Amino acid sequence: MARASSALGTIRELSGLEQQLHRDHLVRLDPDGRRDRFNGIADDTFIARYSARCFAGVTRVFALIDQDGHVRGTAELHPPQGDEPADIAFSVEPQLRRQGIASRLFEAVISAARREGFTRLRITSSSDNQAMRALARKFGASFAFSHGEAIGTLLVEARSSPPLAVEKSQDQAFPRARMPAFAGC
Repeated sequence: MARASSALGTIRELSGLEQQLHRDHLVRLDPDGRRDRFNGIADDTFIARYSARCFAGVTRVFALIDQDGHVRGTAELHPPQGDEPADIAFSVEPQLRRQGIASRLFEAVISAARREGFTRLRITSSSDNQAMRALARKFGASFAFSHGEAIGTLLVEARSSPPLAVEKSQDQAFPRARMPAFAGC
């Protein structure tokens, strides 16, 4: 599997055999990180079930994996349901925030969404998660606010011409891992 590497680690898509790495990362999030990621309280049992559902379905999970083999940040791409946009979600462990990891993960998700033919992405966060909104706006998202939530929508433009060399190398760095379909994540 091709990868995109830096001094912080490697970003690549996780396979179904790596679900525990995803779960362990989510469990390591601090209380604020859990609240921001899940838009509410999430205990270890909820996180374990959530992660298992992601890897039992068609959700794609991209991760920053450090030199010790630990997942330190993730981005999830949940396929659209009906006419709804595809949902995306992000998390980075506190000690690695503000180092560009979420931006690189966002790029991976957009590239994957484009290859899948998804034209709209949705990101939901609490209305006070300014960092997430700023990141999403960097990639062109617009937000609406309702009942304490910020709901962002991002349009994914299809490429009418061959992708730029940079994007092409990103596409190759994040190949599609096929997993069986299963509703719930």
